[in-house]
Amino acid sequence: MKKTVLVLLAAISAFQLAAQQKEKLMVYTSMKEVLIGDLRDAFTKKYPGVQFDYYSAGAGKIMAKIAAERQSGQLVCDVLWTSEVPDFYALKKEGVLQKYKPADAALIVSPVMDPDWEFTPARLGTLGITYNTERVKNPPKSWQDLLDPRFKDGFAIANPALSGTSMVSVGMIVNNLGWGYIEKLKANGAKMGQGSGQVVDDTAAGDLLACIGVDYITIDKVMKGANLGIVFPKEMLVIPSPAAIFKGTKNLSAAQKFLDFIVSKDGQMIVSGSYTLPIRADVPIAKGVGLVEPSDAVKRAMPIDYLKLMGEKQATIDKFTDILRSK
Repeated sequence: MKKTVLVLLAAISAFQLAAQQKEKLMVYTSMKEVLIGDLRDAFTKKYPGVQFDYYSAGAGKIMAKIAAERQSGQLVCDVLWTSEVPDFYALKKEGVLQKYKPADAALIVSPVMDPDWEFTPARLGTLGITYNTERVKNPPKSWQDLLDPRFKDGFAIANPALSGTSMVSVGMIVNNLGWGYIEKLKANGAKMGQGSGQVVDDTAAGDLLACIGVDYITIDKVMKGANLGIVFPKEMLVIPSPAAIFKGTKNLSAAQKFLDFIVSKDGQMIVSGSYTLPIRADVPIAKGVGLVEPSDAVKRAMPIDYLKLMGEKQATIDKFTDILRSK
């Protein structure tokens, strides 16, 4: 009996020690729940010694949470992963990001790369022209097509104050086509919608003819039977989703493992399976849904100076809002 008790006590002590030694990882991300959930499951299968948790929300909400935690001196986030590229430049400027070059970094294709490896592209988000296939029989092929009378009062762009991808998209369009293009859109009855998901929903419902639509949001709805199509003009909106480790994290090893994993072929296969583009050319994309190969998307990407956009973010949002809401 005494021997049995000793064996049980030893087993309990070993279990407690293992629990204490288990690495922890907290990821704050704006990626959709299905994607981050699948990545978590695959990551913890490969690294069972890491206790993986995540907080999923919009980029603005995440940054507000991080700001509050930093103010209190109790930052919980180890890894940040969103599509709000200017935020990463801002954090880098503050000197709060940890330098780390993932194992497969040489295989990354992206229109944005940090030479110091304080943030790493982990996904290529593409936005195209999403249209209602019942109401639009002659799909647009270029940005200029949206100025055609057939799209009168039927096109929308998500509110850049609510959507980080929309804010960057507006910045890219203005940088490449000018504010005059936005004014012409307005003259043709273009509207400012709500979030990125809502404008796609409104297009699917027939309330809009077309909108600027995020790749995975549109394609996911198409796969579920929505009357939607998506086209990517020659000049593409390509927005990387960077991941970064916060300097001073107590979970540096686990954070580095996670960056290695999401850049790895296994991690990028999961990214590709969610109807968006991987950041590796050796990972196949989802076929038959209209997506463009990563290398081609990078070549066609509208150029943007993110540092300049970072400084002009609020001014860009304000001017866009003033134009689209003017009478």
